[in-house]
Amino acid sequence: MDDVTTITVRDNGPLRVEGPVRLVDAEGNVFEHKAAFSLCRCGHSQNKPFCDGSHRTVGFESAPRASR
Repeated sequence: MDDVTTITVRDNGPLRVEGPVRLVDAEGNVFEHKAAFSLCRCGHSQNKPFCDGSHRTVGFESAPRASR
């Protein structure tokens, strides 16, 4: 089993998280989640912090690239 966590910034969409990770809120409560999940970047999800696809309907645009 691969124990590396990968976070992928999806163009005009969410952050895709794959691998072992603990996701906690500001009070230290743990969010239950699947082995792979997406985090909202657009701010419009009705299921925050998880993505619900709202970025598609609100026209969210962001496609950052890492420096080389």
